[in-house]
Amino acid sequence: MSNTDSFIDEVTEEVRRDKLFVQLKRWGWVGILGVFILVGGAAWNEWRKASERNAAQSFGDALLAAIEADDGGASLAAVETNSPEQAAIAGHLTAADALTAGDTEQAIAALNAVSASPDAPAIYKDLAAFKAALAMSPETPAEERLAAFDALRSPGAPFAILASEQYALIQIEMGQTDEALTLLRSLLEQSSATPGLQRRVSELIVALGGTLSDINLEN
Repeated sequence: MSNTDSFIDEVTEEVRRDKLFVQLKRWGWVGILGVFILVGGAAWNEWRKASERNAAQSFGDALLAAIEADDGGASLAAVETNSPEQAAIAGHLTAADALTAGDTEQAIAALNAVSASPDAPAIYKDLAAFKAALAMSPETPAEERLAAFDALRSPGAPFAILASEQYALIQIEMGQTDEALTLLRSLLEQSSATPGLQRRVSELIVALGGTLSDINLEN
């Protein structure tokens, strides 16, 4: 390589360095800002996670204290909640405490509040409606109890098969044996029927004088 070529290369490299320096002076703040954003974002994310853990722990401690109070759900109903999910959980526990204390009316009221909440997760609402129907006293008119369980029997509902089992039991109570047998036999053929439910329903069908010979129990 000639001295001229070497000189040109050196000049070219120096020009590149000058251009890079100019670009860094002009845009270097963008990179620095990006670093601050990344570091700040990571710090904020860790703070958020820690806050959520602390809030969950505080909520759990409050629930445990309220449960230990053993006052029929009064303390549980007063637990402060910070989300629809927490409110739903507290509602279910309030109802359970009230049922243990024999206060069916308060239990059903707590469950109805959960099922009527527009923001509660759907599974909590459906479970609350099912438990409220179960909590109805035997003195409640059969038609009213049928309606409560019938509302939970729509296809795809999470507690449809259990609600149908209870629906059939009320039909038997009302003397509608043939209708109950038809419903019970259909439950045995559903893929979502658990072994426990299959056993209960099979025993009930036999007790009512029905047969199981032509029912497919392979799920």
